Amino acid sequence: EKRKDLLKYTEESLFKGLEQIKHGAFVGDIGEAIYNHATLHKLGVVRELVGHGVGSNLHEEPDVPNYGFAHTLEVLKEGMVIAVEPMINLGTADVYLLDDDWTVITADNQPSAHFEHTVLITKDGYEILTKRW
Repeated sequence: EKRKDLLKYTEESLFKGLEQIKHGAFVGDIGEAIYNHATLHKLGVVRELVGHGVGSNLHEEPDVPNYGFAHTLEVLKEGMVIAVEPMINLGTADVYLLDDDWTVITADNQPSAHFEHTVLITKDGYEILTKRW
């Protein structure tokens, strides 16, 4: 049941973050919404891994953290493309990178969940570019 809740609240936190997106909003608005929803359900929000801008390269500025404060960080502009990707843990927020330089595990070996959408910022909101079919 706890794992089902983890998945449910992680996906919900993604959409709480997306609800903040529109031209003139701030990257911090996204992170605050994600963090508040996850911690409301007593879940750990990973800080070492963040969302990002998408353009000519897959990972570009700005960083899109899953924590922070409203009205801070970069201003979102119509036409920008960003990946919003909350990574939420059932237990501690702490994670470790293994020696293979790829695998990330939670510090307490509890389950973790990750949901992501890449979105185009529009004047009044956003358009999901990674829709499920």
